[in-house]
Amino acid sequence: MTLVIGCNTKESKIKLKVENTTQVEIPSDTLTKHLKPFNPELPTIGLLMFNGVLQGEVIATSDVFGKPNQNMEQLFNVITIAETKKPITTEEGMHFIPDYTFGNTPKLTALFVPSGYDMYAQVRNEKMVDFIRRKNEEAEYIVSNCAGAQLIGASGIADGHKIVTYIGGGKQLQKDYPNLKVQNYSLVTFVEDGKFSSSNGNLTSYISALNLLEKMTSVRHREFVESYLYIDRLQNWKR
Repeated sequence: MTLVIGCNTKESKIKLKVENTTQVEIPSDTLTKHLKPFNPELPTIGLLMFNGVLQGEVIATSDVFGKPNQNMEQLFNVITIAETKKPITTEEGMHFIPDYTFGNTPKLTALFVPSGYDMYAQVRNEKMVDFIRRKNEEAEYIVSNCAGAQLIGASGIADGHKIVTYIGGGKQLQKDYPNLKVQNYSLVTFVEDGKFSSSNGNLTSYISALNLLEKMTSVRHREFVESYLYIDRLQNWKR
C-alpha cells in the first residue's frame, strides 16, 4: 500500500494506491480544521513581536498554550501582537503576520515579552514600552524571556521584583535598571516573583510557558502538554 499526498488549488486530497489497482481520493481539509477562533470566554495569551525577535521564544509559548486538553478542547486564545499589521521579520528570517496591533489588542490574561539580539530600538520605542505598561494594568501575568527583561525594565512595571535575563546580560540589566532585583544567571534559569516571571530565553522559554500553564490549569494538564511535545524525550536525550 502506497500513500501519496497531493494538492490542488481548491482542496487537498489524500490518494491511496492499493497494489497498483485502485486509487481512492479522500478530501482532507488542511486549513479550517486547525483554525482556533477567538473565544472571548477563554483566557487570552498575548505574544509580543517585533522585527528581529527570536522566533523560538514566540513559538515556545504558542506551542505550550496552543495545545488542547485531553478532550481535545481549546483552553486558551493565543494571539500575536505588534506595533502595526505589517509582517514581522524574525532574527532567523521568517515572516509572521501579527493578529493584533497595540491599538486593538483585546484584554489579556498574560503577556509574554520575548527578545532579540539587538534590543536598542525596542527599549527606545515609547509606543511599545507604553503598551507593556497598559497591559500590565489588566494582565494577571507578565512573562519575559531572555533580553525581553530589558523591556520590562524600561517599562518600570517590575521594579522591586526578581528577574533574570540571558546568560551574560545580568550586570548590564542591573546597571540600566537598578530598581530590578536581577538574579544571577549562572545559578538561575527561571524565576517567579508575584505576577512576574522570567527565563534565560531560547529553549528555556518552554520552562516559563509550562510553569504558567500549570498555574492556570493543573499539574495534570502540564504533564499532558509535555507528553504532547515529547519534552521527556528531549530531557533524556544523550549525544
